[in-house]
Amino acid sequence: MALEITDANFDELVLKSDKPVLIDFWAEWCGPCRMVGPVVEELAKEYEGKAVIGKVNVDNNPEISMKFGIRNIPALLYFKGGEIVDKQIGAVPKSVLAEKLMKQLA
Repeated sequence: MALEITDANFDELVLKSDKPVLIDFWAEWCGPCRMVGPVVEELAKEYEGKAVIGKVNVDNNPEISMKFGIRNIPALLYFKGGEIVDKQIGAVPKSVLAEKLMKQLA
């Protein structure tokens, strides 16, 4: 299951992670976010132990959202070594998200 990333645990779970991290920035009211949500959960199961997969509710965690300039959601950011290495804005097929994650694992 995807981790719930918050303003409080972001540094610990994302910036200090020794594994690649994929974060889904989303909100309850966002239609495309509801399409991406189940895909993110599938990726969390498939990459368990290999990567950290998390979700940030932008309404509840404005600090992280502002820090990374999130203006459009869903926004999926890929981190490695505490740095953003890739991103995807908008709903896309699972294959696109998985391919970007695989690049970070290589």
